[in-house]
Amino acid sequence: MIKMSKMHKRVIAAHGAMLALAAVPGGAALAQTAQATELQTVTVTAQRRTENIKEVPVSVTAIKGEKLDVLVSGGADIRLLAGKTPSLNVESSNGRTFPRFYIRGYGNTDFSTFASQPVSLIYDDIVQENPILKGYPIFDLAGVEVLRGPQGTLFGRNTPAGVVKFESEKPNLKKTEGYYNLSYGTHGTANVEGAINVPLSDKWAMRVSTLRQHRDDFVDNYSDAAKTNKTGELDGYNEHAERVQFLYKPDTTFSALFNVHQRTTNGSARLFRANLIKKGTNDIADGYDLDSIVTNAQNFQSLKTNGANARITWDLGPVIFHSITGYESVGSYYSRGDIDGGTPQGPGFIPFQSETGGFIDDLKQYSQEFRVESKSTGPLNWQAGVYYFKEDVTGGSDGYNSATGARTSRQASEQNNKAWAAFGSVTYNINDALSVRGGIRYTDDKKDFRTVTAIGFTPVGPNSVGESKDKISWDLSSTYKLNRDVNLYARIATGFRAPSIAPASTFAPVGITVADAETITSYEGGIKADLFERRARVAFSLYDYEIKNQQLTVVGGNTNVTKLINAKKTAGRGAEFDLEGLVTPDLRIGASASYNFTEIRDPSLSLTKCAACTITDPLNAAGNVLIDGNPLPQAPKWIVNLNARYSMPVANGEFYVYTDWSYRSKINFFLYEAKEFTGKPLTEGGLRLGYIWADGKYEVAAFGRNILDQRRISGAIDFNNLTGFTNEPRTYGVQFKGNF
Repeated sequence: MIKMSKMHKRVIAAHGAMLALAAVPGGAALAQTAQATELQTVTVTAQRRTENIKEVPVSVTAIKGEKLDVLVSGGADIRLLAGKTPSLNVESSNGRTFPRFYIRGYGNTDFSTFASQPVSLIYDDIVQENPILKGYPIFDLAGVEVLRGPQGTLFGRNTPAGVVKFESEKPNLKKTEGYYNLSYGTHGTANVEGAINVPLSDKWAMRVSTLRQHRDDFVDNYSDAAKTNKTGELDGYNEHAERVQFLYKPDTTFSALFNVHQRTTNGSARLFRANLIKKGTNDIADGYDLDSIVTNAQNFQSLKTNGANARITWDLGPVIFHSITGYESVGSYYSRGDIDGGTPQGPGFIPFQSETGGFIDDLKQYSQEFRVESKSTGPLNWQAGVYYFKEDVTGGSDGYNSATGARTSRQASEQNNKAWAAFGSVTYNINDALSVRGGIRYTDDKKDFRTVTAIGFTPVGPNSVGESKDKISWDLSSTYKLNRDVNLYARIATGFRAPSIAPASTFAPVGITVADAETITSYEGGIKADLFERRARVAFSLYDYEIKNQQLTVVGGNTNVTKLINAKKTAGRGAEFDLEGLVTPDLRIGASASYNFTEIRDPSLSLTKCAACTITDPLNAAGNVLIDGNPLPQAPKWIVNLNARYSMPVANGEFYVYTDWSYRSKINFFLYEAKEFTGKPLTEGGLRLGYIWADGKYEVAAFGRNILDQRRISGAIDFNNLTGFTNEPRTYGVQFKGNF
């Protein structure tokens, strides 16, 4: 029997080989033949069961194997997923922490400690509710799934926009095995990643995974606009994360998987740059040097999180019982930066200094799900369960005097959130060609919010608020097998997001604000097909949705405040496309694209305008900006991806070239439209040249990310000057991977 390592299997999968063939005598040769004729089947758990992606009546993309390895090779954080699948955007004004996700243009720009998001991130079946938990690094993963549209009847809490689902590699009882992955690149960027699987007995196995990431501070920091006084360097980071899993499997009917994990991050906060944007345009100001910054404020960021979960599966004969218990916590978080982006002398005109620090003193999240699923071989199958969620979080923000470093204000609040839900779904195969599925969920959500500290300002209004809401959401879908290779599907789904609460402002007379619950109704239809005797795979979908009472975040304007509002309606529609195929046994290509149109529909909704920008929206009699008809922020109309892999045998191994390209069209940073506060279209490319040898045991590669070094303004601060921040620069380096 030919020994095939795990990494070698992934390499074969990348060519489209059938892995089963590699497990029989002569498997390597058979696999080489298979790669010329068929793509490997992609399975997903979009409906809480493992299914062929073609059979699932949901618009879903899976990122696995080599594609995922390539994306993470440059040491980027979870934002690397932005624009890498149809309709997905990810951004952050907090750098490597506090990412914000958008699907089909639908998300939330709120950077408050207590922000909620309509996109749910689920890691190893545990919802990561607070945005600070959503930045856990990508390493030792079985794959990532992006589920578009409301998913509330089967997943977690607030999922009206969709789900981004991560699944770690699990322990196994078969053998001791593992991998190591080392890379070094631009700006002293070093990544060390590895995992080992150890069978402890015939019933117990352990898997230990670890990640270490480092980047040097490389942006020169000056305390004066003339750049005569260099005070140091910024924009580096140190991060490490660990995950330990234990599997107990005494027989084929019972398994218990235990997971303990942690993350520690230290480094620079986001670099805000005063007057980065050229007045009247969305260009970077003439002569602006992105390798240096002028600031008189402190800049640092630290985060420590940890958690544990237990997933139990018990086959009881006619049904399978699941118990999923999760605990997540933040031990400490602080991010301090220069919000005005400069010094009293510039660069450019800065009306006043603003240095702030956001913090979380304590966050604890508990969740419990019990679920039962049927095992029927007949036409009817079902799932049902109950879900409980509890979160306690204390956090807020500090204001500082940049000249002295003294704290001038502190706002701290506490939120207690409890929710429970009961859900169920039924799938019925009417005949061999037609199946229908329906799901329903009842959710009850309650939040209690109070201000616990107010230093340097007087809060407006009450110092505590309570909100409670219950709602029924549902979905109905159908799949029709046109023939052996082509499936058609249609889906109607509703979603719900509970009320959100934002703390009182320390900078203006704005008290605690509340956004009422929002709901969505989504219509979707599409086609999924295997083509050319399974040498290609395609998926295409059309969708249309309407959000009622959408929660929106007003950020800045003419004062440094954040508050919540509701828009009467928001409309969205678009299309999504996924394609992968084998052109030849040695050449594999992939392409995807999405078109997302969003529009706020509320003629009476108006906001205060920015301090120094050029507004293109109409103003009302009070001089406020009318946003009716505007797109949602951070919602590009177009996302396009292309990738290709070409390989050739060399000596006793394989040389390959892999390239991937992503494009997103322009975006709005805020709810209003202004010439300065739109991000230009962004094209980022990656290139990888590698050699694999020793039956896939070793791989060495040279890589580049954002190889065109296209720099774009990716976000802004609007209350003071034309402050902005940018995407990451070009990264290139070398990488060595091995497995055992």
